[in-house]
Amino acid sequence: MSGRQKKHCVVIGAGVVGLTSAWALAERGFAVTLVEREAQVGQGASFANGGQLSYRYVSPLADAGVPMKALRWLLDPDGPLRFKPDLTSLQQWRWMAQFLRACRAPVNQQMTTRLLALGAYSQAAFAQLHADANLSAPALQLRSPGKLVLYRHAAEFKRVRQRLQAQPAGAEQALDAAACLQLEPALAASSVQLAGGIFTPGEAVADCHAFCTHLAASLQRHPNFRGLVQGEVQGFTPGAGGRVAAVRMTQGELAADDFVLAAGLQSRSLAQSLGLRLPLYPLKGYSLTAPIAAEHLAPEISVTDFEKKVVYARIGAQMRVAAMVDMVGDDTSLDPRRLASLRGHVQAMFPRSADYTQASAWAGLRPATPSGAPILGETPLRNLWLNVGHGALGFTFSFGTANIVADLVAGRASPVPLDGFQLAWASP
Repeated sequence: MSGRQKKHCVVIGAGVVGLTSAWALAERGFAVTLVEREAQVGQGASFANGGQLSYRYVSPLADAGVPMKALRWLLDPDGPLRFKPDLTSLQQWRWMAQFLRACRAPVNQQMTTRLLALGAYSQAAFAQLHADANLSAPALQLRSPGKLVLYRHAAEFKRVRQRLQAQPAGAEQALDAAACLQLEPALAASSVQLAGGIFTPGEAVADCHAFCTHLAASLQRHPNFRGLVQGEVQGFTPGAGGRVAAVRMTQGELAADDFVLAAGLQSRSLAQSLGLRLPLYPLKGYSLTAPIAAEHLAPEISVTDFEKKVVYARIGAQMRVAAMVDMVGDDTSLDPRRLASLRGHVQAMFPRSADYTQASAWAGLRPATPSGAPILGETPLRNLWLNVGHGALGFTFSFGTANIVADLVAGRASPVPLDGFQLAWASP
């Protein structure tokens, strides 16, 4: 950064997206202050999520067959989707209308291509951050065992396998049921009839909350980091020339040269206070975290049950099981019926994987866009920047999107094309 005094940037939100944004900005020479309303970092959607770093499994939820599948899911009490209509919520219905418009095969294919590029860049960005921040792989429970996506129905598996064959040769491998069992012996205890699976080597798992904690500690040692301010952001103070002058907090105002909004779902209301509408809606997910003992047979590979939308990840000596897409508003309560359903899925797929009588339960809200793409970059306010809307892929994409936004704030070109990652009011 040129000049005597470093430009000051305030990052709002200390989940995985905000923390990586703060690090990327500090690395580019900005003086960085991080603001978080909770007493600790990583307390929102970063706390007990699925733990999978799925750089190649990025296809958005919106696809041609999803509306019909959704109807079946809604009729299934153990299905992955639950929808609670709210006639008073214009945000819910607007989001649903935009989502349905995105449920077209060409739209899905185009967005998948963009997200694959973002995933590949994010994987490289994580490797660089891991080295620069001097993070310990054991402390993060970081492993790269690969990812196995399991299919229960032969027709679905055939469709995916044919699509895979039509693509240029890549890392993904189509496996029949016997080959899946050979690759992951823990499936021997499963009562689920499998048609096959797609295995991708190199995909990783890690503890997202541990990553947040350790990156926050590295930030505290960074020469460009001014500190973490704990407090509730109540709004913004307008400045001259179409800019933001400061954030208003319970303890007063905090001024800066630039502001990055990375506060997950809270970003929606904060942007609204400036007249900006962000198409974010909470997709509620659940997880169970259970201890693994010597007698258990836990999968070593990262596993996704495609039909049930359940992910399984061994994180150190614990088994993390995550699932569900509940559209029930800003509700983080633990629904006993959904937890019972999740336990049922575990008992069917990996009954001997951990001690689920000792499992801790969690629910979190994923801030999702209708298209499945995060919203990055500039706003009509010249010094307010966005890094929001990562949905279920916040951990996966955070490293890449942090670098993208930091480069934009620094006046550099984005390292990946921004097509599909900006709102209509942003310049191309």
